[in-house]
Amino acid sequence: MRVRRKNYMKKAEIVGYNRANLGRTASQELRGQGMVPCVLYGGTEQVSFYVPQYLFRPLLFTPDVYEVTINIEGKIYTGILQDSQYHPTTDSIIHADFLEITPEKVIKVAVPVKLHGPSEGQKKGGKLVQKMQKIRVQGPAKNIPDYINVDIKDLDLGKSVKVSAIESIDGVIILESASNPVAFISIPRALRG
Repeated sequence: MRVRRKNYMKKAEIVGYNRANLGRTASQELRGQGMVPCVLYGGTEQVSFYVPQYLFRPLLFTPDVYEVTINIEGKIYTGILQDSQYHPTTDSIIHADFLEITPEKVIKVAVPVKLHGPSEGQKKGGKLVQKMQKIRVQGPAKNIPDYINVDIKDLDLGKSVKVSAIESIDGVIILESASNPVAFISIPRALRG
């Protein structure tokens, strides 16, 4: 089973503004104006800021991990979106946490898995089941891949590809159990027996 990795993290940029007032009332006022209260942590200082909601579109509705250049009133930071909270009924983002990173800083992040096929088992009528959409990794930000590409062409009926099949990535540790299946080919009822 050949497994390979792609380029490093994708890049995005957002422009934000320092928050003068903190607290629930100030946050609700910002949300009413189409802004998202945010926090940047992990650096020398914690920074509270806000960003127009529409700037989050490329970051939220994708499985990809982005290295985000955050411009807060001319001061530039680099971070990754660590956590986001959503309104329970509208699903709009209401808060975001960013972890400040440097190229050498060791971070933990979940990287998307892309399967490359079709497999032998699919050609015989089997169904591909992807068990892991993302794989958690740890390493310097500069070494984190954009995604992990898993070649499943040789995967036959009833067979699986496990985390252990993923080739090592320079300076990056895979945090998932080696025995976890990434994907398998299920055997349809018509072919069993």
